[in-house]
Amino acid sequence: MKGKHIISRLLPLLALLSGCGFLDEEPKDQLPREDLLGSDRGMYLATLGNLYSMIGSSQAGEGLAGTYRGVYDLNTFTSDEAILPTRSSDWYDGGLWQRLHMHAWETGEAPLKNAWNYLYKVIVMANQAIEDLKDYPQWRQEARAVRALYYYYLLDLFGRVPLVQAADVSMDKVAQSSRPDVFRFVFFELNDVLDDLPGERSNIPGSYYGRVTQPVALFLLAKLALNAPVWLVDDWTKDPPLGGADFTAEAEGRRLNAWELVEYYCGRLALPYGLDLEEQYGTNFSVHNESSVENIFTIPMDKLTCANQFQYVFRSLHYDHAAAIGYCGENGASATLEALAANGYGTEDQDPRFVLNYWAGQPWDLNGDGILLPDGTPLEYRPEKVALDVSGLPEEKTAGARMKKYEPDPGGMKDGKLVDNDIVLFRYADVLLMLSEARLRAGKPMEEVLEPFNRVRERAGADPLDTVTLDDLLAERMREFAWEGWRRQDLIRFGKFTDKWSSHPVLPGEESGYTTVFPIPADVLDLNPLLKQNPGY
Repeated sequence: MKGKHIISRLLPLLALLSGCGFLDEEPKDQLPREDLLGSDRGMYLATLGNLYSMIGSSQAGEGLAGTYRGVYDLNTFTSDEAILPTRSSDWYDGGLWQRLHMHAWETGEAPLKNAWNYLYKVIVMANQAIEDLKDYPQWRQEARAVRALYYYYLLDLFGRVPLVQAADVSMDKVAQSSRPDVFRFVFFELNDVLDDLPGERSNIPGSYYGRVTQPVALFLLAKLALNAPVWLVDDWTKDPPLGGADFTAEAEGRRLNAWELVEYYCGRLALPYGLDLEEQYGTNFSVHNESSVENIFTIPMDKLTCANQFQYVFRSLHYDHAAAIGYCGENGASATLEALAANGYGTEDQDPRFVLNYWAGQPWDLNGDGILLPDGTPLEYRPEKVALDVSGLPEEKTAGARMKKYEPDPGGMKDGKLVDNDIVLFRYADVLLMLSEARLRAGKPMEEVLEPFNRVRERAGADPLDTVTLDDLLAERMREFAWEGWRRQDLIRFGKFTDKWSSHPVLPGEESGYTTVFPIPADVLDLNPLLKQNPGY
């Protein structure tokens, strides 16, 4: 068994909070708060421990990653990276996955409500923790950082959201903030608490395992600066994105624009924390990936002691493929044709990461043997046959390349949803590609742009490039971060989210870009007349 941090060991005992609506003022813990607040250990469990128990989940719609119908699905299946094809009676689900892929979602969609309720549920918990931790200043700063993390996701997904900073706010006083105001709150909140956070790695088992430490905050600050031209626009259907030089902030006595801030925060993420690229790409996603020098922030997983689930491999694999490695399978999530093209699938220039991220052709079991279907014929995935609806096709059950990124855990439990692979949220390869992108956007010399970019490519075994464009960077991010939940944000930042890809028809009003931000769920608007719907919906 892994030597997990105390919070991970106690996850089954910590409060995972019953389902609640937006801003439930009295979320009910499984462990009574009054029984925990009388000691330092109890205080930690009731505040930060409670917050960290929510990063992952076993409940649909909750957790930052690992489960269905929540944050991850909104960031993945609305993009050109992955698709959940309808396979006759499988994966239609009332047309949900088709609507997400086609940007035709409705304001009452379950993933939208789930993401909103989950993110605000944790923010309410964070507000209570911040109040309870008045006599614990360092822990209080950490709780503020966790709250900023969750507002980061709200900023990205929903744009104009209420900034709730007290535990006892009544519903009729919850006002809406502009997207620039939310951006500035998250950015300056993280800067304010940064130096008070533990200066330790977060992905390594020990006292700071799974916590928001300095490297996690620095990564978030770099992401905020990189996306500032998008997130500082309050009406994204009308206003053009700002240039990177239009947002400035002070860092070490100097005034830096957005691209300079990306360099500054990325630069701080290297030597002090021992972060670097892993020699082997797959090490970051192995069963025992806590030793990775590349992973910055992960969701701790332990099939014997953690309640967190990892459902993506389970959701993707063909039934017989999953059974052959001791899992169950739902025969669903597949790579799109665009992902195949970005990887050069089937060509002499196929990217080396393709075979690490995707199952294509005949898969094999844990012994390296090919997998047979019940009729004795070999199972063979057909990546090029994927489409939004493959019902009735000969390849109905085999269309699409499937998720391979995470090494199968031979001891996986609960149909393969309880495994020991920690779920990767942030890693150092992203720091390098953020740095390359910021330099390119700032007009830096090409050799400075290429240095971090080619480091990522060469680690993967891909040939270095002599020059790089924004399109090259976007394609590289598709290859490097497949299945990691970044594609929607990347497409928006590069101005490509509303492009018409092969299975995506032109929709009325799409040219306005309103789908780059999701609608505020209809139920939330019904509860609070102070909130207004996002433009375009």
